[in-house]
Amino acid sequence: MKDLTHSKVLIIGGSSGIGAATAQAFATRGAQVTIASRSQAKLDAVAASIGANVQTAVLDTTDEASVSGFFSAAGTFDHVVISAAQTPGGPVRKLALDDAYAAMDSKFWGAYRVARQVNIEAGGSLTFVSGFLSGRPSKSSVLQGAINAALEALSRGLALELSPVRVNTVSPGLIATPLWSKMSDEARQSMYEGAAARLPAQVVGQPEDVANAIVYLASTPYSTGSTVLVDGGASIA
Repeated sequence: MKDLTHSKVLIIGGSSGIGAATAQAFATRGAQVTIASRSQAKLDAVAASIGANVQTAVLDTTDEASVSGFFSAAGTFDHVVISAAQTPGGPVRKLALDDAYAAMDSKFWGAYRVARQVNIEAGGSLTFVSGFLSGRPSKSSVLQGAINAALEALSRGLALELSPVRVNTVSPGLIATPLWSKMSDEARQSMYEGAAARLPAQVVGQPEDVANAIVYLASTPYSTGSTVLVDGGASIA
């Protein structure tokens, strides 16, 4: 596996959950990490918890001017990870169109904007985070599945267009992140236990599980155009 020491890494969505765990994983391996999101306060908290080798940047991937301005000044990166997204969901006939457009803008078009602007060293990597609903649809989350599938298709196409930059996707299942923090402790624990019981792995995923896959893709020079499932077996259960 390729040494990540002193590599310049950008984690978009690095202020919580999977992004924060990924920033920690890269920093532990000696990379120079920049974490970006819309909240400076959340970024500062994550940077303080990681310690050395971490810088912060405010970036809104739904704003073309923000994306363009950031990358025009940021220089070149070795590895870039995009895990930032807000995707309101629900049945297609009940989800407001404005919410549907916002979800697509956040997760798909946000990644697209970054891919258009970012400068990555030859042999470096761009990694998207999708979700197992791309291959295992849910009747209550149709849009999320469609967005994830589109993101994975974008990744495969970009692996050809941006070569020798490598482009991959990690597709998580249910991960215990702050996304579920609005639920009561009892309801959240019940959801985790029910999900684990249905999975072949018999456990709910942790942000570190996804971070491990992202680091693997970044540090493996032969990996491009791939979608790596980290879903506890949800896609086959």
